[in-house]
Amino acid sequence: MNSKKCLLLSLVSLLTVACATNPLTGRKSLNFVSNSQLLPSSFQQYQEVLSSNKIITGTPQARQVEEVGNRIKKAAEDYYRSIGKSSALNGYQWQFVLIDDPKTVNAWCMPGGKVAVYSGILPICKDDTGLAVVLGHEIAHALAGHGAEKISQSYISEIGGQVLGGVTNNQALRSAINQYYPVASGITLLRYGRKQESDADEMGLYIMAMAGYDPRQAPLFWQRMIDATGSTDTPEFLSTHPNPQNRIADINKIMPKALQYYQAYQAYKAN
Repeated sequence: MNSKKCLLLSLVSLLTVACATNPLTGRKSLNFVSNSQLLPSSFQQYQEVLSSNKIITGTPQARQVEEVGNRIKKAAEDYYRSIGKSSALNGYQWQFVLIDDPKTVNAWCMPGGKVAVYSGILPICKDDTGLAVVLGHEIAHALAGHGAEKISQSYISEIGGQVLGGVTNNQALRSAINQYYPVASGITLLRYGRKQESDADEMGLYIMAMAGYDPRQAPLFWQRMIDATGSTDTPEFLSTHPNPQNRIADINKIMPKALQYYQAYQAYKAN
């Protein structure tokens, strides 16, 4: 068998075994990048963010970010434990920081649980529940492996070119990771596609409900985000997201399931 056929068969085999399923939404995705491969670059980038920004500590807002974040983190860990998938979180090193930047309406979670919230989004969050909408969504990106999915897609694209050219490159995976986490060239955070954003909306809604935050507040948060944006440039937090009104409609469609998680939390706390 010639090398080109071997590469093609390897590619087909890789695609067959590398399908991951979001345990809360059922969405299937390509993911064959392990935490051990991805997280060191992710953590290094996070440290660069911390060193190049002013981090707010010891204030009520900083404590709010930590408290809401840890509550959602615990809900996610409890859920993964309940379905026997705690190993999916191996290597996570959770951290929640507030960055002093009132002009930036944004938040993100790096693979491995490294979270940053910019102070500019807090007025739109309004309260703990609004912040839970944001953090649930961003943490969902990490839990669902959206970063690894993007890197896997890039890797497959490169391997596909090698199949056509009959060339093998053992550094393909590392190159794909560095494309999204270029340690030597500044901070470049992942930009997700709309399917991934919708997946994070749904998963994040369920996780915030599991943590005891009323999911019915999520559409109100997104409406505040629309109102705050007005006719100005779209904030980075919304730059690749679905149409805001469509997003609210989609969230309302899955609200009954989210309310089941919320009611289960309420019943548990009442006992």
